Amino acid sequence: MPSKKSSTPVPVARFKKPEYVSDVIVSLLREMGVEYVAINPGATFRAIHDSIVNFAGNSEPEIVLCTHEETAVAMACGYARATGKLGVAIVHNIVGLQHATRAIYDAWLERVPVLIMGGTGPLDSSRRRPSIDWVHTALVQGNLVREYVKWDDQPEGVEGALESLIRACRISLAEPEGPTYLCFDIDLQEASLPKGFIPPRVDDYPLTPPPLPNPDALGDAAKILGGAESPVILADFYAKSQGDVDRLVELAETLSAPVVDLGGRFNFPNTHPLDLTGYRVELLRGADAVLCLDSHDLYGALWLEKSHFSREVEELLSADAKVVDAGMGFYSPGSWAQSYQKLVPVDVKLAGSTRVAVPALSALCRKELSKSSGVRRRLDERKAVLSGKHDELRKKWREEAEARRGEKPIALSFLAAEVWKAVRSRDWVLTFGTLDRWARRLWDWGEYYRYGGKGHGTGTGFGGALGVALAHKGSRRLCVALQADGDLLYTPSSLWTAAHHRIPMLVVMLNNRSYYNDERHQEYVAEVRGRSVENRVIGIRLDDPATDFARLAESFGLYGEGPVEDPGDVAGALGRAVDVVEREGRLALVDTVTQPR
Repeated sequence: MPSKKSSTPVPVARFKKPEYVSDVIVSLLREMGVEYVAINPGATFRAIHDSIVNFAGNSEPEIVLCTHEETAVAMACGYARATGKLGVAIVHNIVGLQHATRAIYDAWLERVPVLIMGGTGPLDSSRRRPSIDWVHTALVQGNLVREYVKWDDQPEGVEGALESLIRACRISLAEPEGPTYLCFDIDLQEASLPKGFIPPRVDDYPLTPPPLPNPDALGDAAKILGGAESPVILADFYAKSQGDVDRLVELAETLSAPVVDLGGRFNFPNTHPLDLTGYRVELLRGADAVLCLDSHDLYGALWLEKSHFSREVEELLSADAKVVDAGMGFYSPGSWAQSYQKLVPVDVKLAGSTRVAVPALSALCRKELSKSSGVRRRLDERKAVLSGKHDELRKKWREEAEARRGEKPIALSFLAAEVWKAVRSRDWVLTFGTLDRWARRLWDWGEYYRYGGKGHGTGTGFGGALGVALAHKGSRRLCVALQADGDLLYTPSSLWTAAHHRIPMLVVMLNNRSYYNDERHQEYVAEVRGRSVENRVIGIRLDDPATDFARLAESFGLYGEGPVEDPGDVAGALGRAVDVVEREGRLALVDTVTQPR
């Protein structure tokens, strides 16, 4: 049994004069506004760990204990997406970094500002313990992630370490944002500060301002958009604040142009009459000008994937349609992972920050439109037609959800409608998932903070959702995760972190008991080869045994209910779970057995 002394935290004075290199590292994190540091504990950063709890009092930053490094980095990503601030995680040496690589790659794909710190060593081989310090030491450790971080370093000396820390944070936050990695030798972390040492001031190293688009290119783009009869705006990873959303609304209204939100961020209110998300194919087929805002996959945005399985595509734009590509994609291509996507011809390249480009385009387009007579009537007529299509789409989706009310397993459209009824009177935040886009179709999305971003890979979704919920902890907002079963099974122990840190969140499981995307792939291959389609489920289905997610949640001291298989039971289960989240301030999970799509 651990002693009472060892298990009871001892209050400490915060922000004393730093004595060790690790103290200054933590001080600089505090100066940079870092609230949380997500970790799975490891001996190679024991000095930084001690400085957080015994020098800084485990506050600003506060440790968030995770049971897997993939969860730790995913939480930092979710926190960064929700706040726009730097997310920070610390991982243990080679082995911790290896566990974290999947989530780091997600941060690279999403261009999320995350700092990952690690420890190594001792680099002085004469000081290494037999076996363990040797197999946990690499030259150079950053080689493991260098192809999908913006910058990495393994500094020597106290001045070099602190300079690298400031540099890494500033590089992560500079557009286009992304992850950085720092590795500190354990001897360096534990070293005493030189007598009279004066640490650097973070304010002496201001953030890099967003790069400005070329003025001539802005003028060319305004001429194309202002003169178009059927302009379309596609927005993907554009917005980072409510101000960005408002500025895109202004541009859309200036042009009476429909907006298709591709979903990388929350970019445009779905209640606005110019929101035509869900009508992309039809709009592009009739478009004569397209503005793409921070699309990480321009090819995917402008082409139709006719079959996800045969790789057959169709070009949507006519040959004379003009394309304006705005964003920072060409500033951060990688060579190892070909995340830069297929090269697409465009007419105008607005290379720079879209947060600067959009308001500039609004002003230039107004000026361009003022040159034409009768322009107001033409724009009003176009807006009226688009508004009608907007209303038709939302009506069709509501009717489809209602028509599928009684289906078993539960239809995703019906489930989205039921969750909306449960949360719509509250100040809600969707931390993860869209129920195959049904949440955006049926809910009212108006404010930027309501959507925590989509994330990328299986295994990082729930950790990212926890990071978003952590960012909103104490706000009294109801955080909601629409959680896929296969994703949570990668890191089910992340439920422990939710329980331990009392992170309140409503989790609605989309439990189709299959890695269904792969099931469809196996079905396609079997059909092409004339083989048994029935065998597509082997090695893919998750129903023997079926995971009892409600009991899993309860095993961590959380609230769990389900599996809910009858559609008529969904509303009651959701109501009880919402009551637990709001009344008790803890996570509540409702396991619903759903259709695959």
